[in-house]
Amino acid sequence: MPADLGPTSADLIRILPEIVLTVMGTLLMVLDPVLHKRSSNAFGHLSIVALVAALGATVYAYTQAGPAFGGMIVVDGFAAFFRALVIVVGILTILSSYRFLRRQNAATSEYHALLLFSIAGQCMMAASGNLIVIFIALEISSIASYVLTGYLRDDKRANEAALKYFLLGSFATAFFLYGVALIYGSTGTIDLMAVRAAATGQSGPATAPLFLGLAAALLFVGLGFKVSAAPFQIWAPDVYQGAPTPVTAFLSTGPKAAAFAVFLRIFMTAFEPGGGGWEPLVWFSALASMTIGNFAALRQSNVKRMLAYSSIAHAGYVLVALTARSGAGASAAMFYLAAYAFMNIGAFAVVGHLSGKGERYQDIEDFGGLGQKQPLTAALFSIFLLSLIGVPLTGGFFGKFYIFKAALESHLVWLTVLGLLNSAVAAYYYLRVLVMMYFREPSQAVMEAEPLTPGLRAALLVSAAATLFLGIFPNWVLDFAGQSSTLVK
Repeated sequence: MPADLGPTSADLIRILPEIVLTVMGTLLMVLDPVLHKRSSNAFGHLSIVALVAALGATVYAYTQAGPAFGGMIVVDGFAAFFRALVIVVGILTILSSYRFLRRQNAATSEYHALLLFSIAGQCMMAASGNLIVIFIALEISSIASYVLTGYLRDDKRANEAALKYFLLGSFATAFFLYGVALIYGSTGTIDLMAVRAAATGQSGPATAPLFLGLAAALLFVGLGFKVSAAPFQIWAPDVYQGAPTPVTAFLSTGPKAAAFAVFLRIFMTAFEPGGGGWEPLVWFSALASMTIGNFAALRQSNVKRMLAYSSIAHAGYVLVALTARSGAGASAAMFYLAAYAFMNIGAFAVVGHLSGKGERYQDIEDFGGLGQKQPLTAALFSIFLLSLIGVPLTGGFFGKFYIFKAALESHLVWLTVLGLLNSAVAAYYYLRVLVMMYFREPSQAVMEAEPLTPGLRAALLVSAAATLFLGIFPNWVLDFAGQSSTLVK
């Protein structure tokens, strides 16, 4: 009789977060006819319960760390870090979505189910050790994100954003898949550690550098789109501006963090031996992302569009850490992504709060006088903006500090200098919003703004507390990131 090739209990434990999220997402769709007539908030409550359970499952799976399903899934500190991060991003997104969905008269069951499915894909991306599993997880996350972008079906801006996101995302995915095919054709494997062994000649004759270099370039195109890095960033401003604001907050944090997790897994594992070949490509993309993002943001009057270009610039900062090709660079990237997730989702939550029905108020001038009418909201928004600048005592400061420190240790002097100059440029457009909030008379948007709901207040307070915590006690997260980043290799 052949041996039983089914999954073991250890395998199932190591994908328990994905199981929890997938089961609850499916259950929400089934319960829609029952719960929709009673309470539209019930779907949000159930989603938060599922995400908290998935967070607990992430911790439990980490205690049983190891490979699963023949090495296709790798549960380690690196996977646990990014799983926890995208799950927390999901919780904050749901907390900031209650009023928005009610104000837009949008159905909630499908919205929360899609969020859970997308987060499940992101969790699997972080834990994948196999290129095909990465591709499948990437598509699970992406397809749900495409639908979420156009979730407000009567909004032409959302429809346009979803169409652009889908078409360009599919185009980028094709590049990624061609890169996977080229790797398999040249090495005979799609396992990341096996590809590394083939590249170094440990498992036979070394693979020709030309094929691996071309494969790395194709994968870079696919992943560069997902993290909105230059020159593949053209979709981000239109999609971020047109998507529902809570969805924009989610897209700019969760999927980006998961995509960078894949970036680190692939380029610091399979392609690390040939780092000298792909380093100039990442160097150029990092500089272009910072420069294009920051200088384009200077000219924006729409806050969502400004934050979209800002997101491109911040992707460039993370690419600086990847260019360093070191454990310090990987841990700095992990820390920065955590800090960025909290400050960015908090900033978008404030924008969504003030935008009003139909998201009419999105200009920077609409934030005039917010400090007078809603001092708590303005103070929290100020924390997020100062952290995005990189002011001390915020997570953004130490995020940039550790990234540029890792770059200097890898002798990337010019990239560090140009990155610091870009940070100085970014201060202008963030400070412009602060000036508007505290030194202008209240705008129509501020006069019409409702008080914060309990869910939104919780999302803002948690995001602000996490931003300050990472700025005051950075070693708590950085130490874990440092220990986990050594496992990427």
